Amino acid sequence: MSTYAIGDVHGCYDQLQQLLAHIKFNQQQDALWFVGDLINGGPKPVEVLRFIKSLDERSVCILGNHDIALLAAASGHYTPPKDRTIGFEPILEAPDRDELLIWMRQQKLAHYDPKFNALVVHAGVLPTWDLATIQALAQEVATTLRAPDINANFDKIFGDTSFAWSTDLTGFERVNYAINCFTRMRFCSLSGELDFAAKGGIATAPAGFIPWFTAPTRLTQDLNIIFGHWSSLKGKTGIDNVYAIDTGCVWGGSLTALRLDDWTRFMVPGFAYEIIR
Repeated sequence: MSTYAIGDVHGCYDQLQQLLAHIKFNQQQDALWFVGDLINGGPKPVEVLRFIKSLDERSVCILGNHDIALLAAASGHYTPPKDRTIGFEPILEAPDRDELLIWMRQQKLAHYDPKFNALVVHAGVLPTWDLATIQALAQEVATTLRAPDINANFDKIFGDTSFAWSTDLTGFERVNYAINCFTRMRFCSLSGELDFAAKGGIATAPAGFIPWFTAPTRLTQDLNIIFGHWSSLKGKTGIDNVYAIDTGCVWGGSLTALRLDDWTRFMVPGFAYEIIR
């Protein structure tokens, strides 16, 4: 039995199936961890969601910023920009739309497995958070997303937060900040402020900000951390136990699987979608 972490799929169903064939995935024995951004950009987002949903206990699914944006759009509190040929519409118009959205709301923001001493998130974790804090905050977000009144309150947990982290944060502000860390962060300040504008490589850090995983006092340095979201890293962090596996499948790069049993990477060519001009 092997466990594989899969990079950002972004609706690229065919590439996902090619990758699974490449690693000889056995649904009866192997497990897949998806790091989020399952949809938005690739041509078959509905097929991606249906397939991952069908895996049941053979998969762990982390929500990314595009997945959260889909839930926000479905709630009526967000109008997605028309910047992609294939966006959220196929899912929102699917006959099993409600079933898929309910399933997505049950997924995680973070997952830790003691067997591999591995933590998987979509974007990152604040350097001042230890594992217990990460797990507690991820559970707070999960509880909020599963609440019966979430659609009425989605505008309170979705969108930019410019303030720094504080343990005094409560309610929707606390959940909003946690979602942005887990699903959107690349660069942060040592006080916990987040920058959402810079999307280049490590060297493009804005003044006063650093890549979250390079903080010298990061409390998760003893963990193996696997994340996606940051395709411009091209799979490289410069830190042995921090694994970036978004290698730009939807941008014409590649789709990556990381086998946790021996930390071996497997890749297949990606898919380049058309940008609406």
